[in-house]
Amino acid sequence: MQHRNLSSFLRSLCITCLTVATLAPVAPALAESADNPSLFSLTMPSLSDTSFSAADDVLTVQEIRVPPQLPNTIDLTTKSTNLWERIRNGFAMTNLNDDLVLYYQQWYQNRPDALRRMVERSRPYLHYIVDELEARGMPTELALLPMVESSFNPNAYSPAHAAGLWQFIPATGKRFNLEQNWWRDERRDILASTGAALDYLQTIYEMHGDWHLALASYNWGEGAVKRAIVKNESRGLPTDYPNLTMPNETRHYVPKLQALKNILGNPAMIARLELPFIPNEPYFATHETRRPIDVKTAARLANMSLEEFLRLNPSHNRPIIKADTPVVIPADKVDTFRDNLQNNQSSLTQWQAYTVTSAERLDKIAARFDTTASELARVNSLSEKVRLGAGSTVLVPGGSSGAGLSNLLNASGPQHFIEPERVARCGKAGKHAKTSARSCDKPEPRITAKSSPSGGHEATKASGKSAKSGALSGKANSKTGAKAADHGKSKPTGPKPAKEAASPKAKAKPGRRG
Repeated sequence: MQHRNLSSFLRSLCITCLTVATLAPVAPALAESADNPSLFSLTMPSLSDTSFSAADDVLTVQEIRVPPQLPNTIDLTTKSTNLWERIRNGFAMTNLNDDLVLYYQQWYQNRPDALRRMVERSRPYLHYIVDELEARGMPTELALLPMVESSFNPNAYSPAHAAGLWQFIPATGKRFNLEQNWWRDERRDILASTGAALDYLQTIYEMHGDWHLALASYNWGEGAVKRAIVKNESRGLPTDYPNLTMPNETRHYVPKLQALKNILGNPAMIARLELPFIPNEPYFATHETRRPIDVKTAARLANMSLEEFLRLNPSHNRPIIKADTPVVIPADKVDTFRDNLQNNQSSLTQWQAYTVTSAERLDKIAARFDTTASELARVNSLSEKVRLGAGSTVLVPGGSSGAGLSNLLNASGPQHFIEPERVARCGKAGKHAKTSARSCDKPEPRITAKSSPSGGHEATKASGKSAKSGALSGKANSKTGAKAADHGKSKPTGPKPAKEAASPKAKAKPGRRG
């Protein structure tokens, strides 16, 4: 009996040892599974669940819900390489949605070639404008405003005498300290006009507290917009942009900008229209010279074509750039320009000032300096057939720049004394006589014309009544696209848009589709 009990005990002990030896390798895995339940255990009910019953003959279905997708965020700490993306991230103006916006959006989309050319023209200027807007905390949609104003043509000139990318009329340009004289017109200067335009936009935004009304003021004038608001208030009508009574041009102004915003703010639309990629990096930098320098010389020292140089420096009316004037150079050519300027041993200007000692025609002066009357007329904004009186100062070709040129550069412009054509002597008779006997009784008055700050000419008679100057001074014909600024009776309203091929006409009807 005891032998049987001993044998039974030994058998149990052996079974226990074998069981322990078998389970030892899988013990860690079992322990881990206890801490981290498997997907199967999560989807199936637990055996210890009180709700489970052996009588249940239907499997319990547990739904695993997909975690919600978080919205795409903008990482402002990472610099984008695409300027369009940077502009899109800075959009801050309320969208305008109406039939006019749809019309102009279709208008631009139906003319992809014109839109591409306009975008390509914006390449040298757009990054600088975006930088200035962001520095002021202004909406980046405003970087597209020159597309509406001038199609990004810095030499655009409108019938209302508005000039430059931002289309300042003379009065508003003076109000914001844009220099306008015989030498240059800062309304066409990229840096100066951009600063003035943003100052103006900030001023009228603070006045109205609404960007659509600010843009209407930029186009129509802040006084006109204010009167339209007061008129609606007196009638109990809304005073926002869509409800104001305004000229047709201003009514279509903001929808054009909104249409461009819709297109250029849509990456898929940009790709479909094959609009140019613009890198998010500076296109140009500036460098000042201590001496006057010719426009052609500056272009040569920067290894640029004259056309490319004038696109970045369009404000100069004359072939000479004054000393200490910022010269705009592509960023990748600034070092080249600086080195060539330092190593240059020859004169930087090939022009000099010439003072007329006695009445002389322009073609005679041109022959003396081995040039043409048309060239002198272009450089000095004169008529080719003009006859200059004693004391007149003109720019002529020359190898040395003396005191005369220095004095002229320090003045706002030269003096041009215009002499009248000589009349036929008394006593000549016949049908070819230019004067009558009556005219011989009066001495011919001497007409003089002094240069105005704008580069035009104000004509006066030395004796007698004043004479008109338009027939005396002629028209400017500069290759730089410079035109004499109009200082006539211009109301200080906002800049007016120039007529450009890439800009739709403002006479479109709201219901029309392009």
